[in-house]
Order: sequence, then C-alpha cells, then structure tokens
Amino acid sequence: MRTIFVLLLIGYTAVFAQRTAPAYPLITHDPYFSIWSSSDSLNKSTTKHWTGANQSLTGLINVDGTVYSFLGQSEKVYQSILPTADEKPMEISYTEDKPITNWTDIDFKGSDWKTGLGPAGSEQSQVKTLWKKDEIWARRSFDINKISNNAIFLKIRHDDNAIAYLNGKEVYNVPKLEGKFVYIELDKKLLRTGKNVLAVYAKNTGGPSFLDFGLVQEPTGAAAVKIAEARQKTLSFNALQTIYTFVCGSVDLTLTFTSPLLMDDLDLLSRPVSYIATKVKSNDGKQHDVKLYYGASTNIATHTPFQPVEARKYAAEQLSILKAGTTEQPLLKRAGDDVRIDWGYMYVAAPSAYKSVQSISTAGEALTGFLTGKSIQQTTMAGEQLVLNTVIPLGKVGTATQENYVLLGYDDIYSLQYFKTNLRPWWNSSGKETIENQLQLASKQYASVMERAAAFDRKLYTDAVKSGGEKYAKLCILAYRQAVSAHKLVKSPEGELLFLSKENFSNGSIGTVDITYPSAPLFLIYNPELVKGMMNGIFYFSESGKWTKPYSAHDLGTYPLANGQTYGEDMPIEESGNMLILMAAIAKTEGNASYAKKHWKTLTIWAEYLSKEGLDPANQLSTDDFAGHLARNANLSVKAIVALGGYGMLAEKIGDRVAAAKYTAMAKEMAKKWMTLADAGDHYALTFNDKNTWSQKYNLVWDKVLGLELFPQSVYDKEMKFYLTKQTRYGLPLDSRKTYTKSDWITWTAALASERKDFETLIEPVYTYAVETPDRVPLSDWHETKDARRQNFTARSVIGGFFIKMFEDKLKGKK
Repeated sequence: MRTIFVLLLIGYTAVFAQRTAPAYPLITHDPYFSIWSSSDSLNKSTTKHWTGANQSLTGLINVDGTVYSFLGQSEKVYQSILPTADEKPMEISYTEDKPITNWTDIDFKGSDWKTGLGPAGSEQSQVKTLWKKDEIWARRSFDINKISNNAIFLKIRHDDNAIAYLNGKEVYNVPKLEGKFVYIELDKKLLRTGKNVLAVYAKNTGGPSFLDFGLVQEPTGAAAVKIAEARQKTLSFNALQTIYTFVCGSVDLTLTFTSPLLMDDLDLLSRPVSYIATKVKSNDGKQHDVKLYYGASTNIATHTPFQPVEARKYAAEQLSILKAGTTEQPLLKRAGDDVRIDWGYMYVAAPSAYKSVQSISTAGEALTGFLTGKSIQQTTMAGEQLVLNTVIPLGKVGTATQENYVLLGYDDIYSLQYFKTNLRPWWNSSGKETIENQLQLASKQYASVMERAAAFDRKLYTDAVKSGGEKYAKLCILAYRQAVSAHKLVKSPEGELLFLSKENFSNGSIGTVDITYPSAPLFLIYNPELVKGMMNGIFYFSESGKWTKPYSAHDLGTYPLANGQTYGEDMPIEESGNMLILMAAIAKTEGNASYAKKHWKTLTIWAEYLSKEGLDPANQLSTDDFAGHLARNANLSVKAIVALGGYGMLAEKIGDRVAAAKYTAMAKEMAKKWMTLADAGDHYALTFNDKNTWSQKYNLVWDKVLGLELFPQSVYDKEMKFYLTKQTRYGLPLDSRKTYTKSDWITWTAALASERKDFETLIEPVYTYAVETPDRVPLSDWHETKDARRQNFTARSVIGGFFIKMFEDKLKGKK
C-alpha cells in the first residue's frame, strides 16, 4: 500500500517573491539530466524535468525540533483503480467510425468495435494502437467490489480535444490538448459496485494524436504531519548558479544550486555532477540544534513514474553514495521529444566527514523518519517512485556559518547512438573512468569550482551589461544554462568532438542545423570548438556518402539516435546557408580558416547550390517552419547572400583568391538585386511578390557582425525605423502574417541597430515577456506578443542566440 502525507503548514509568513524568470534552473547538464523549479518560491511546487514531468527534490531543516520545508514539495502518489498505459498495459475497446448514441452506457454492445492496447495515437513509436482518422471513441470496462471513501480522479492525457464519460455521465470536456496527465476529481456517486465503464471521445485537430485515460484514488492510510514553511527572503540566479535565502525560525539558510558548465574546461563541462550547497547560521545570536534533510525521487531515472527501480547505498573512498535506476535498463531504446531517460543511474553523494545518514524509502517514510528522528535502515530497495534520503546532522549552529553540500549525479553509461555506434559520454570516452571517481573529483574540487563559477558569473554579467544594458544582461544569464544543457558532449568513433543538441519540444531532432545556427553566438564567445562539435556530424553525414544531396541535411536523427535525418522535409537554402555562415563566424573568431579548409569540397558544393537557388527562393521551408512554406522569402534570400559573402571571405583566408573575388562580387551583386526586389517603400517586404508584407530580417545581422559589407547602412536604418513602429508590450512580431514572435530573432534584429537606445528598445519587451509570461516552464523562444503565452517550444538551446551582441563586441575588440 502506498502512503501519502498531507503537509500542514504552520508558522508561515507570507513573502512576495519577485519574478525574474519563467522557471529556474536547478540541475542542468544535458537534455535528460535537467531539473527546474516552476515557482518563484522554491518550496511552493514540485521540481520538474523541463518536459514538465515531476522529478522531485525536497529539502527540510530541523531547528530545535521544528521542521521547515525549503526545497520543493513531495510528489503526490495515487492508487490506481483503472491503470493508464504509462503504468501497465491497458485494454481499450474502440472505433474510429461514429457510433450510435448510447455508446457511453454500461450495457452498450459494440459488436463491430475493435480491441487493442493503449495508448492510442498516430505516432507508432509512442503508442500501442494506431489512431488513423480524426476521431476516436474508446471504452474501458472495470469491476469494483467495494467503493472506498477516498477521493477518485479521472487521469487523462489527450491530443487534441477530449470528452470523458463515467457510466454514461459526462465528467470532462476540454477542447484542447493536454500534453501531460491531468487529474480531475469525480463524484464518487457515479461509481457502482460491479461493472463500470469509462468512455472517452477524442478528436485530433492537427498534428499528432494521442489518448490515454484511467481512474485513480487517493491512497488509504494517509497520515498528517506538521511542517513549517521556511520564509524565502531572496532569489537570484547567475549564469551557473541559482541562489535562495531563507529564514527558518532562529537560523538563516542560503541554498545554492551550481551546475558548473564552464566551456573552457570540457572535462568539467561534461562531468554530470551538480552541487546543492547550504550555508546555515543563527540569526538570534544563540546556538541551535540543526539537521538537514535532502530527498531525491527516483523518478529522475525513469521515463514514467511506474517503471520499477532498484536502489542501494554504498561507500566509495570519502563519500557516502545512494544509487538508483530502472530494473529494465532499456539502453538507448527510447527516442523522441517528450521523453525522459530510463537507463543509467542517478547518484546522491555526501562527504563521509559529514557523518550523514543515507537511506532509501517511500516518500511518506522519509518524512516520518526525519520528523520523528527515527532512523530508516533500508539500504537496498526495489519498487516504484522511491526516494533517496540524506540526513546531515549539523549539531550546534551559532553565528559562525556552517557550509556543506551534497552531489547529484547521473551516469547514462552510453549517451547517444551515432550511425549505429553507441557512444559513451565525453567524461568516459575511454570506458575506463567511473562515476564514483567523477563524484570524488567534484567533492575535492568543490571550493575551486565555486570560485571559478563566481568569477565567470561576474565577468559574463559585466560584459553583457556593457554590450546591451542590464535587461539584456539578465536575458543572457537566463539563457546560459538552458542553452548549454540542451546538448550532449561525446566523442565520435573518428575521435572528433560532437556537441549535439536536442530540439526540445519542437520535434526532438538531434543535431539540427537550424538549432545550431541561432544558438551559436554563445558558444562562439566561450569555445568555438563546441560550434565545430555541432557541425562535425553534419559534415560526416555528407562526406561519408550517407547524405548525397547538393545541400546540407536538416538533422542527424531523433534524439538520442543520430543515425541520419528523420525530419520529413529538407530545408536546402536554410541549412546550407547556416553552415556557411557559421563556418565564416568560426574563421573570424579564430583568425584562420583551417576548419573550413578541412571541409572545403563540401562547402563549395553548398555554395554552388546557393549561387543558383538562393537569390529568389522557391517554395521552401525555412527555420521558421511553424509558419509554413513560403516562396520568394526575402529573409531567406538574405541568408543565401550573406552565406556566399562568407564563403568569399573563407576563400580569401585559405588563399583561393579567384574564388574569393568571384563569390564576394556575386554576393554584392545579389545584395543590390535584393534591395530592388524587396523594396516596399519605408521597409523591405516579407516576400518579393507582396509589398504589403514585412518581416524581421534577422539574417542580416551576420553581414554586420562579420564585417562583410554586402548591404549598405541604409538598409539597416530603413528596417530599424520600421521595426520600431511595430513594437508591442511583449516584443516585435516575427512578420506580418501573425502576431507571434521568436525572441532569439528579436535579439538578432535588435543588433542591427546603429544606436544603443534602439537596441535596448527592442530588447526590453523580450525581457518583459520572460518575467511576465504565465507559462512557468523553461523559456520558450516562440511566444505570442499579445499575451506572452508560449507557443509550445520549451527549453531549447536557440536562446544562446541572445549573445549575438556580445559576440559582435568580442569581434570588434579583436581588431
């Protein structure tokens, strides 16, 4: 029997928490090991993976017998009445042809209905029953011997619309998708002893379809415990750290999460270990008995909460360690977008010198043990939704600060599959390194890593303020960990660095070129080798003969399987232009074109394609594919022109003066033609054939940043003056077709400004969006300018593009 504890908050003093981000990064290493807080007060919500799935971290402090909560909330656990497919296989009776009217009744006989296993949906890799038409009608029968007094809930996830019925009575009607399970309390009087029927009608209005549904109840035997809520005083976050301060009765507590993603140290960047550190001291001049508790849910190591896990406690040199992972260990078996890792193992470690007490339990047992002081003896355990517990006794705490930390790590064993070869993480490319050694290194280097992180944070902020002002600097800080941790660092079988992105909540692709392109400014500043790591796989794809088209591929597969493009349509001008521009940016950064020379044949093929097709594009997709196909796209044409200018610059650097003269002249001539084709009076049009349109010409920024001088200043000035008339509270719309926008592109468009005030005018609404959006998730780069609502995209690396102004200033400083 599972148990759940109701938290009764005592001694709580309200405090206003200033919003500084839509969600706050706590643990950020890669697309799988990524935990966030979705509220401004850390103890107000359950911590989550960026996909929205609960991955609970909890923190309590006992001060003289009173227990205060400062980190997270325990995940709510339900008992299943009618299990959903994420828990175990579920059988459904269904039809895709409209049935007669009484199909929701208990005694309905659907002789022509089919049977199958749930969930149902259109994406074969994610479902058990294919749902092929626009509509589906589904039924599940179940028996109940006795109706309990506990609250019951409909548990349902659907894409798109759904209406649910319990024993013929409508209990749910939501005309939009619910991408996560929602729990809707139902009237228990609708249940009956004996046979019951839960029926759902769902309709797909576009894109993929999905349906999974069941019934759950609150568990029996729930106990009530009293926990006070620590009063959060401050919240701040830097590029590498998120820092909270609390008042916990008679002591003050500072809690710091550090993911040391320092790009000049690839071994440290790759090390999958974060620090959760506390500083505790008395605030009344007296001494107090203090104990700390940390809990980490084993859901961190599962795709769904109902996957069985195994956990154990052990010691390694100077650390006490807890380890947990799924029993099944389906290594690199699951690919897709809304997925979490379910292979490899999570680790919680504390220095042995702390004399911490570690154990494994259910969530309820963990709370009981800490509140009563009763030791939990469990050192091995198997089950579902377990908790790894660490209790650190601080003893008497006075006015002198006591500092300690725990380590949270993840060993994925093998990270990616690259053209059918499984690759280990960078930190263990040899296969001889151990996670225990990485944890020990992290512990030994704690003080030095904290110093390096603080120094980096100060410099980044100072540089960003200098480039674009305080709000620009805050956006760059907001972007840093999100952008870096949307990648995985590995080494290819050929020994090349691979730094491969996951296209988070846009389709799950790996190594997408038009994700690399916008994210690159951040990495060009701090380590251009990582930009090469984003590009190496695309070059290998072409140069190995696996990709034979005369333009760049879009992606390398679906994360974590990089076995070749899986996106359904090519973007020839978009991706070829992106690769050439990025190659030019690398050469400009490094002062040489040695990387370009290595891939010159491939770059030349792509340049030749752009020279023929780039000026007046056919009906192709661009990176803004959510807006649909567009012929004669003026901004896509700019990309081709700038890419050809970049190729000319590269040719000059490798000593090919003939090619340099040819392509530089070609790009300048194309720029002149573009000005005529796109001219719409006071601005330049979205498409050459419709002068009543407009768009952000964000691709122009590379002409300015790289100093190619293809377009005259008058083009920038005309566009900037026009953009300033189209501003809204939440940003400049992407173009005249819709009112939504892309925040990364706005920062590029703003960088076209010749006046600092115009740059800041365009940046300010992006910051306003970031702190006012009602969607409490890692920053979405695609949002609606009318109401600041995100448009699905979440936690993507592309906001590394915010650093474009800093990159421009870095290049200027090298002159």
